Amino acid sequence: EVQLLESGGGLVQPGGSLRLSCLGSGFTFSSYTMNWVRQAPGKGLEWLAGISVGGSTVMYADSVKGRFTISRDNAKNTLYLQLDALKTEDTAMYYCAKEAAAYSVVKIYNEYESGRLQRGQGTQVTVSS
Repeated sequence: EVQLLESGGGLVQPGGSLRLSCLGSGFTFSSYTMNWVRQAPGKGLEWLAGISVGGSTVMYADSVKGRFTISRDNAKNTLYLQLDALKTEDTAMYYCAKEAAAYSVVKIYNEYESGRLQRGQGTQVTVSS
């Protein structure tokens, strides 16, 4: 059974930082492009970042480019998202997500496509003073 377990969320002040982690199990983690998506209260899913199987290719949504950094450690079956310079509008549930197929290309996903990714239970990030 595929499982994605996110952790690292919490309450942080504007301008602060967090590091999210996602532990994958039940599949060959190193064979899958991985992504982070989020859902703010009352809004749809927003794709944030994607990383290729080996980590050499990354892509970011414009809303987080320059502030968030995606990375992975295949030896630990773990995906990371470093969140810096956080803003109140970054408040959301954050999910790691994978495609159904292995070795998919890194791409930008729209809201509909983001909903079709397999996601974990999520970790809450709240940015507030």
